[in-house]
Amino acid sequence: MSNNASTLRHHLTEVKEGNRCFENAFQGVSRMILDSEITKAVVNGKTTYDFSLFREGSKHVIGMYDEINSFVSYVKDAAEGGSSKEMAFVLVGEPGNGKTFLVDFLSNKYRDFLSKDKNRKYTFKFLNLAKLENYGRIATIESQTYEDPMILAMNLFEDPDQNKEFLAKQIGFSDKEIETLYENYRPIGACSGYIWNDIRNFTDGTIDEMLKFIEIIPVPLTESLGTVTGKYPAKDKITSSSVDLLGEESIQRLLHITDTNNPYRFDLRRGALARVAGGGIHFSDEIYKNKKDLVQVYLGVIQNRSIEIDGYKWPIDTLIVATSNNSEFHRFLSEKEEAPIVDRCRICYVSHNTNYKLQKDLTNYAIGSEARTTLTRENLHQDPNLNYAASIAVVLSRLPRSEKLTPVETMKLSAGEVAGEKSIKTLAEVIDTLNQDPEIINRFGQKGLGQRNLGRAIQLLIESSETNEGQCMFANDVFKALDRIILDYVTEANDRTKYLEDLKTAKGLYRERIMTEMFNAYMDEPFAIRKDVMNYVNMIIGIDAENLGPDKMWKYKDPQTGDLKALKIDERYINSVEERLGLKSEEQRESFRTSIRKIYGQKISVNPDYDFMDNLELVKAVTDVRLKSDIAGAGSLIGALANRTNEENQKLYDRMIDTMLEKLGYCKTCAQKTIEYFCTQEDEK
Repeated sequence: MSNNASTLRHHLTEVKEGNRCFENAFQGVSRMILDSEITKAVVNGKTTYDFSLFREGSKHVIGMYDEINSFVSYVKDAAEGGSSKEMAFVLVGEPGNGKTFLVDFLSNKYRDFLSKDKNRKYTFKFLNLAKLENYGRIATIESQTYEDPMILAMNLFEDPDQNKEFLAKQIGFSDKEIETLYENYRPIGACSGYIWNDIRNFTDGTIDEMLKFIEIIPVPLTESLGTVTGKYPAKDKITSSSVDLLGEESIQRLLHITDTNNPYRFDLRRGALARVAGGGIHFSDEIYKNKKDLVQVYLGVIQNRSIEIDGYKWPIDTLIVATSNNSEFHRFLSEKEEAPIVDRCRICYVSHNTNYKLQKDLTNYAIGSEARTTLTRENLHQDPNLNYAASIAVVLSRLPRSEKLTPVETMKLSAGEVAGEKSIKTLAEVIDTLNQDPEIINRFGQKGLGQRNLGRAIQLLIESSETNEGQCMFANDVFKALDRIILDYVTEANDRTKYLEDLKTAKGLYRERIMTEMFNAYMDEPFAIRKDVMNYVNMIIGIDAENLGPDKMWKYKDPQTGDLKALKIDERYINSVEERLGLKSEEQRESFRTSIRKIYGQKISVNPDYDFMDNLELVKAVTDVRLKSDIAGAGSLIGALANRTNEENQKLYDRMIDTMLEKLGYCKTCAQKTIEYFCTQEDEK
């Protein structure tokens, strides 16, 4: 940095010209989020906002719409001078639901944001202190709390009017600009104030001479130093100390400074707060685990927005974000004398992800992004159904029981899918009712198997010798692993019973998926079932068409391509599917057809690719019909595959294995095991 470029005047001119900015932590974080793309999303029947900043990068935040919206609302209010600026933002929820990941992600984004020239944070240091005589061998001192140079500019003179005059006459700020700057006014900290007073006395208050003692420097963005963003994990009750947050007296400094009243004798950078005090983010992980006096320190900092030691004050500009598990938070709430700290917190209850489609990415996080290998370093294949099996199992465990909806209906509606006659409105009602429960843990999505439990299950799966020898993570084995995790890690008997039942439901859904996969393999076509499902849908739309001739051919426009297509209406096929659906009377059939037509009208207009594959009942019925009718010669596909004593059945088996390997993403191990599982029907009892 050249001499001129490091002066206070240069810095203030850069702010004036818009090349550098002066804003507090809340304003910076708010600008960072709101400058990214904002879209609308429908979650559980309610429209909400989605901020693209949180969806960037290969490992980004999944879901958490309500939590992100709460945070954005909080930080925007604080940025605009609302009451939120006197509060900490606290995420409360069960372990393994993404609280820490969200804060870490935000902190990393903020660091990236500050690395851009215009957003860079600056501070100042005092030079030539040897001239002042009472600093020993200490020649330079940095602002202990990384104060912004603008804060110094607002405190150059003892008379406030003189400071404003300096900004107006020497730099050229207008009255309006000065007014805006002063919205973020705060006094300089005790150290800077004391040293600046020493400099004033030494120079007889000549401002040009005083400014020669000042150099403007960028705030370091080194993550490991904990500057700009810093994390304080809760320690045990014995080793935790207020020193970790505030700093302490430095014996080394006392050897140099002659006046013991000089607040520079306190080394604030020893504490986590000073390092983020210049417009940074302080993350207190598991805040309520700390001992009481440390939580009280936090209360003082949140309330007063300053570090206080021995009557000295250092104002800070810090966004404080914290996390807590439900159990710690409840324990804390029960201690009435701790009410003031809770009063200073914006509590945001974090639920587990309940959308099984979004869970796909979270499950991929748990499986790992690196190519997995066996213990002998051979490639470890991933069964194409593994992610689905694991995702539905953990999501079902997070969905509370309801008299209005079955677990599968709740799961489908939570993912924005069709659930028979049940509407999203029913789910919204269920959620509203549950979320009024004073017991947080009973609210929607609060209980269930978290991400860490899923990670443990994946580890168990990978560890098993069966997986290593077979060189494949077979999907059905994940249920055994989750069963083990439930038995080992879930301590509450009622929860354990519920999760094991949820596992059974997940296995049932997995079986239905395998039925579809087997038919696709049999037909040598990856989307054979999808095609047949859409044929049924198009047939019931065209069955009453006026222009149907005796050949029952119906011409319709393909919503995906816009091409004209012809389809023969096969009433026998329609009736077979509806029989499988348990529709006995004409009235029942017509009611079902009407609902399908209605869904078609709603979905296709929004998404021309919509294929009804989320309608599990319909998919299952079509699969059953096709499996029974297409293989009449063999009795059934199961019979043919299980009994490969004749050449024809063996050929069928080999052909299906080839299709599974070449077109459906299987390896030899999971292809064979899937067919074996399909034939045993072990979980259909």
